[in-house]
Amino acid sequence: MNNQKFNEFIKIAKKLNEIKIIPLLMGSVGLEVVTGENWEAQDLDIHVPGDKRGWEVPPEISIHNWIDIVKIMESMAYSLIDLHEHEFTKEGLSVQFGIIDTLPNFAGVQLDDLEMQQKEEVKYYLLNPAQYLYVYKASSKDSYRADKNNNKDLIKIDFLKNMGC
Repeated sequence: MNNQKFNEFIKIAKKLNEIKIIPLLMGSVGLEVVTGENWEAQDLDIHVPGDKRGWEVPPEISIHNWIDIVKIMESMAYSLIDLHEHEFTKEGLSVQFGIIDTLPNFAGVQLDDLEMQQKEEVKYYLLNPAQYLYVYKASSKDSYRADKNNNKDLIKIDFLKNMGC
C-alpha cells in the first residue's frame, strides 16, 4: 500500500474535519487500504458533500463549501489546476474532489451504508469491497474512463469478484 498518498489524504481529511466535512476516500488509494493490494495509485480521489446532480451543476457551486476547500488546499501548498475536475496539484501529486452525494444514483451505493473510519482523531469514510465493486462496475461503463484508465477498472472488478464480492 502506498502509505505516502494515504498519509497525505489523512492530512487533508484532518483539515476538512475542522470545517465539519467527513470525506470519503475513493479510488485506488482507498482500494489499497481495503484490499491490502498495491494498485499503483496515481492520485488521490476524495469525495465530499455536494449537489447530487453532479456534472449538471456549474463546478464552482457543485461542491458544498468549495471556497473553504480551496482555501484549505492552498494553505497546504496545492494549486487548483482544473476547476471542472476540482483538481489540485502539489509536487506531482494530483488531488481530485468528487461529490459523495452522486454515489446512490451513479453506483447504487447508499450514503447511510458508508462506514466511518478513524485514524488518530481524523474521521473519514471508506467503501467496503462490495461497494467498490459497484463503483468500478459503474465506472467501467463510462467510455471516457475506460479509455483513460486502460481498462484498469476491469482488473479491479475481477479482483473484487475473486474476493467473493
